[in-house]
Amino acid sequence: MAWLCLTVPSSQDWLTDLQKASDIARNQQKLVLLNFSGSDWCAPCIRLKKEIFQTAEFNEVAAGSLVLVNADFPRSKKNQLGKEQQQLNDELAERYNPAGKFPYTLLLTAEGKVLYAWDGFPSGGKAAFLEKLKKLSIHKSS
Repeated sequence: MAWLCLTVPSSQDWLTDLQKASDIARNQQKLVLLNFSGSDWCAPCIRLKKEIFQTAEFNEVAAGSLVLVNADFPRSKKNQLGKEQQQLNDELAERYNPAGKFPYTLLLTAEGKVLYAWDGFPSGGKAAFLEKLKKLSIHKSS
């Protein structure tokens, strides 16, 4: 018996390769949301994921206008990334997050231009974050 696996459409997948995400964003005329996180040690990163990124409201906004990219920097040995992924993340950090801020979330054009950056957990929480995302996504062509 063959099994068919389908992705649940309500939850958008986070990519780990900015180049792939940029290609998708270009083809679908979307923006890229790049999030730098420390998934197993950074309390504000864990809060951001739980209170914003894993909500239905965020997924609704993201599905229509964003390609999601996560650059994770775990510290626990059991969560270590493969060498290739670590190198990709290090290159992203060098280009977009040289100060090593966590969490650090950027809204980018498909070409990699920074439209907006959130340093730390967004002030105003989920509502303010989503409002800013919607506003920026609408005005992405200006």
